[in-house]
Amino acid sequence: MPLITVSMYPGRSEEQKRLFAEKITNLAVEVLKTKTEHVIVVFDENPKENWYLAGKNL
Repeated sequence: MPLITVSMYPGRSEEQKRLFAEKITNLAVEVLKTKTEHVIVVFDENPKENWYLAGKNL
């Protein structure tokens, strides 16, 4: 059962997240040879001020 976690800044619409989850689910089914109903997609939305790259805030 694939669990796919997507980390991103808040602000995407529910429609954008639904469409992304649908497309990534379809790709997981194709590549991983699993069933649609076995794929879980979780959106982990964290404010931009919590993101750092090379020790510097994005």
